Amino acid sequence: MKALKIGITCYPTVGGSGVVATELGKRLAEKGHEIHFITSSLPFRLERAYANIHFHEVEVNQYQIFRYPPYDLTLASKMAEVTEMYGLDLLHVHYAVPHAVSAALAKDMSGGNVKVMTTLHGTDITVLAHDPSLQNIIRYGINRSDKVTAVSRFLVNQTRDQLDIARRMEAIYNFVPPNISVPANAHAIRQRYGIKDEEDVIVHMSNFRPVKRVEDVVRAFRYIRQAKPSKLLLIGDGQERHSIEKLVEAEGLQDDALFLGNQSSIYELLSLADVMLLLSEKESFGLTALEAMAVGVPVIGTNIGGLPEVVRDGETGMICPVYDYKAAAEAALELLNDKAMHRRMAHAAKARAFSQFNSDTIVTKYENLYAEMLELP
Repeated sequence: MKALKIGITCYPTVGGSGVVATELGKRLAEKGHEIHFITSSLPFRLERAYANIHFHEVEVNQYQIFRYPPYDLTLASKMAEVTEMYGLDLLHVHYAVPHAVSAALAKDMSGGNVKVMTTLHGTDITVLAHDPSLQNIIRYGINRSDKVTAVSRFLVNQTRDQLDIARRMEAIYNFVPPNISVPANAHAIRQRYGIKDEEDVIVHMSNFRPVKRVEDVVRAFRYIRQAKPSKLLLIGDGQERHSIEKLVEAEGLQDDALFLGNQSSIYELLSLADVMLLLSEKESFGLTALEAMAVGVPVIGTNIGGLPEVVRDGETGMICPVYDYKAAAEAALELLNDKAMHRRMAHAAKARAFSQFNSDTIVTKYENLYAEMLELP
């Protein structure tokens, strides 16, 4: 297809939607498209300069008349400005609020020719859409978009049910980048973190929000640690971190639980793990599960949202009831104690990550929707 000029707006901080949006922009740029990130700060995963990727910062000024800075209006104005200045073909926004609403305003301000695609990632539907005061504006943003995608079939169905939306929405899964590299000196890295040869490694990665149920991860690890030598790697940061640190101390696990904060080299750390625990109570897709699978780490996940669409129970990991951390611990121990099962699941996890969630396939799906939206031959 012909090279397009694409504006991308996402939350640029650490989080699944920002990671996916940034990686999508990078893959599209590699295929010759001109990409314009219109965000409040440089996206977390945009770690180096690219010839055909541009960054436009949305700067929100403080005016005494406003009690709160009007980010959504400033964003709309910036979107319209970039659209007109660079002749954008489309705006691809991630999250319905405020990004789809801002894009609708920008489309009107710039003459109505630019197309808008909205990708739903979860929180705008699974959390915000339960607030009656936000339902109409979320519905407006979705219905004003020219195309709407969601990161799982679960999220498509929940959006229809929650907001009574009948319009067409496409499920397009998240993906893993093709150039994942894992360290050859894993033993040296384990030593750096004080992990002994006989210890198994359990990993959890999230933004430490309440819905991630990190406390269940810690309690499951306590059972695992009682049964065999092991370490817990906690990657990420967020509002729950302080309370989780206190729980780790209360459980007497402070010598075996490592808080690593936000990391850029996540695949290096994930590759050290034997098992991932992702015990969320809400998970529209489960990008961290996919990232673990991509380096051959089986996942113990919960039976909620889109997670069972990523992790195949008994094949690439195990699915357990949400809130049942004992069941999660028992599943992890079964896997850790059966080396043949672990090898089989590790191999299947990696194979599924690169076959079903291949970046070339997923990016092409987006390109096809762009072409359909723009009515390209």
